[in-house]
Amino acid sequence: MLLDLQARPILPPDRQVLSEIDWSEVATLWNSNELGVLHDLLNERWSRLIRNSVLGTRDPEAEFLQGLAFATLALFFTQNRNQEGALLMVDDALIALGKYRPRFMGVQIDPIIGTLQTLRPLIASLPADGENPMFPFVYAKFEHDGALPT
Repeated sequence: MLLDLQARPILPPDRQVLSEIDWSEVATLWNSNELGVLHDLLNERWSRLIRNSVLGTRDPEAEFLQGLAFATLALFFTQNRNQEGALLMVDDALIALGKYRPRFMGVQIDPIIGTLQTLRPLIASLPADGENPMFPFVYAKFEHDGALPT
């Protein structure tokens, strides 16, 4: 098989993905602890957004969606006895979402970051497969004002 070096047009990122995000659905999934489903939804949107973007993963909206997915996965992991994975995702989410404080795309970032900052020292003190003693697990509600990116 030969390497195909033929020039191809660079397509713009799929910005329709952003307008298709139903933030009320995101809030419902987050607030009802449907974190696995929410992660899959965010990850699928992130993947579609970066697919044709010249910026790829450095696209601000894509990085933001990925940060939300990291936060979601951190909460999911800590509730399912994967503290090592949760700690990695907390750190990644704090880095990614910290750039978008206090609000981005209508999402209030500070409550999410506050939850992660509160959770981090607890997770760090647990065994890798330890149970999180915060039960029932309570974290900040997802807040969105309905604004769309311009």
